[in-house]
Amino acid sequence: MLADPIAMEVFANRLLSITEDMGNTLIRSSFSTNIKERKDCSVALFDAAGRLIAQASHIPLHLGSLLGSVRAVLAHTRAEAMRDGDAFICNDPYLANGTHMPDISIITPVFVDGVVRFLAANVGHHSDVGGPVPGSISGRARSVFEEGIRLPVIRIKRAGELDEDLLRLIAHNTRDPDERTLDLKVQIATNERGGRLARALTDRMGWPAVETAIADLLAYTATRLRNRVALMADGESRFTAWLDDDGLGGDPVAIVATVRVSGDRLGIDFAGSGPETRGALNVPESALLASVYYAVKALLDPELLPNSGMFEAIAIDAPLGTLTNPRFPAAVGARSITCNKIARALFGAFAALLPPERAQAASHDVVPAIIFSGPRRIGGGEFVYLETMGGGMGARVDADGMEAIHVHLTNTSNLPAEALENEYALLVDEYALVEDSGGAGAHRGGLGIARQIRATRDGIVFSVRSDGHVLGADGLNGGLQGGVARLFRNFGTDGQEELSSKTAGIVLRAGETTRLQTPGGGGMGNPADRAPAALAADIAGGKVSPTAARRDYGWTGSGGG
Repeated sequence: MLADPIAMEVFANRLLSITEDMGNTLIRSSFSTNIKERKDCSVALFDAAGRLIAQASHIPLHLGSLLGSVRAVLAHTRAEAMRDGDAFICNDPYLANGTHMPDISIITPVFVDGVVRFLAANVGHHSDVGGPVPGSISGRARSVFEEGIRLPVIRIKRAGELDEDLLRLIAHNTRDPDERTLDLKVQIATNERGGRLARALTDRMGWPAVETAIADLLAYTATRLRNRVALMADGESRFTAWLDDDGLGGDPVAIVATVRVSGDRLGIDFAGSGPETRGALNVPESALLASVYYAVKALLDPELLPNSGMFEAIAIDAPLGTLTNPRFPAAVGARSITCNKIARALFGAFAALLPPERAQAASHDVVPAIIFSGPRRIGGGEFVYLETMGGGMGARVDADGMEAIHVHLTNTSNLPAEALENEYALLVDEYALVEDSGGAGAHRGGLGIARQIRATRDGIVFSVRSDGHVLGADGLNGGLQGGVARLFRNFGTDGQEELSSKTAGIVLRAGETTRLQTPGGGGMGNPADRAPAALAADIAGGKVSPTAARRDYGWTGSGGG
């Protein structure tokens, strides 16, 4: 019997309301700025078999963390061996299918009438989990042993009793144990909130009706995606994206994606991609899966519900020993940079298989992260402040690229200057768009961001992991490349120094600054075809300089055309 589409829609929204409530609880109750302000966290609900049934609209890359963590928990402890009140913690990419150490997952079984029916799951990016570098992420790390505390699957609650000893062990292996302790307790409580809501849904509908509705929802999602694939012509397409280096310098590193369409099936192959990187740019399996699922959903059916039904039509192959399938103990802390370049490769490969009106120039496709640590502005102890920054989106066939946004696998908010200066011994000197960073075209690429921060106390330690400092975002159909990223110490002074994209452990004195300028998006179409009024507005708004307007658009200085 066919499922009732109205009942299915109502049920899907009930599930989403549970995860959205969990997400709001996690964000509003957390103590770290990284979760409460920047929203670097995600929540989801799984069934007892480990199938994803609902995920809140947070971080696409965290889908990999949650999928991997749930599978690891079920491999560690069968549902039948779990007890009501248990909760599990894990983060390790090799021991627990995580994506990198700062993303700590909490997985909680949800019992209905004495049987595990659901698994509530959440992940939070913790600003520090130990290791030699504050923030625990360095593009120059050579192995996971340099990336913070490794957590296999461990029960952190047993039948309702929190393991305080384990919690202290984890917290005191980080630079801010109080913050870690409080945020982990909030993560545990968030799942308990989700469990209560899931039980209320089951109490209202009855388990047989819920079980049937879940099966119908997953089957519908699978069928809908297969139908989208079937509309594409059979064939294959390949595209290569590039990292600037392997984390420790050297030549650019290739990421090769081949997309094959056969009937209603998709094959995604990463053969030809570069070997494991010496630095921390390798991508664990869970992060690779999340990258592929995101790209397929975004390109073929953005409104498709994110659940396990959409995985059935996709086969993924990544050769062992490449940066898309690394071997233990390859470092993975900066995997989000590579994941965004994987998305670039997939978008490029799909472009030849999709209608021309769906085309888009490359975006900045990087997740640059700046990390500061040092003595607190007020009181004792140390702080660790981490922020991932946006950049320019690629232009489309009918519109300019968006300015100063995250693209692809991340979706965090910025940390407002007021919150930053209130919490830390730092001042924001400038937070602005980067002039001329958007690729020229009939439609212009979006602009990158400049963020300049000043230390107000001696001994502030600065690190960054970034990319796109050598190779910019490609334009399309005659559009020009977007601007590249740049990193400076003491910008605009006699002591100005340009730093590498994987700088770590720079110690700043009071008054010294760092400035990161993120890349812009590529342009679309011949720059000579840009509307004169649009170019005039760009010049007036400081987005395109007169010099660049003359060079790239042939502007004559006579009113914009």
